[in-house]
Amino acid sequence: MPSLVENGPVENGLVEKRRSGLSRRVALHAAAAGALAALLPRIVAADEAAVVEALKKLYGAKTMAEGRIKLDVPPIAENGLVVPVSVEVDSPMTGGDYVKAVHILADGNPLPGVVSYRFTPDCGKAAATTRMRLAQSQNVVCVAEMSSGALFTAKAPVKVTIGGCGG
Repeated sequence: MPSLVENGPVENGLVEKRRSGLSRRVALHAAAAGALAALLPRIVAADEAAVVEALKKLYGAKTMAEGRIKLDVPPIAENGLVVPVSVEVDSPMTGGDYVKAVHILADGNPLPGVVSYRFTPDCGKAAATTRMRLAQSQNVVCVAEMSSGALFTAKAPVKVTIGGCGG
C-alpha cells in the first residue's frame, strides 16, 4: 500500500496529505515492459532462413559456389559489441574481371544484413575490414558478386562469450 506523505502547508491545523510511490499496476506494467525488452532481441533474431531470404531478394535463385573468399572472423568473440571481420576476394580486378559487390550477413542478429561493399576495377584489391555487433553466437555469411555475374560464398561460425546482446 502506498504511504501517505505530509507535504503541504499547515492551514488551520490541517496538513495536506497525498499518496507517494508506485501503484501496483504501474509496477506490474514496468516489470512486464522490462521483461519484454530483455527478450526482444531473442524473439526477433534472424535465422538461417532470413539470410537465405535476404540473398534471394538480392540475387533470386542464382547458385552460389564456395571459394575465392577469405573470410576472417574470430571463432570465439569475447565481446559481441565489437567483433572484427575482414574479407578478401581473389580477383584480378581488371576491367573485364572484378568484384562488383561483397555482402556480409549474420543469421542471429535482428536484421541479417550487416554491411555491403561496392568495388570497381580501379580498387586494385577487393578487400575490406570492419567491426560488427553480434547479438549472440551465430554464423557470419559472406557473398561476393563478380562482374561476370558469378556468386561466391563463405560462412564462418562465431561464438560470442560475453557482451553484445547475449551469448
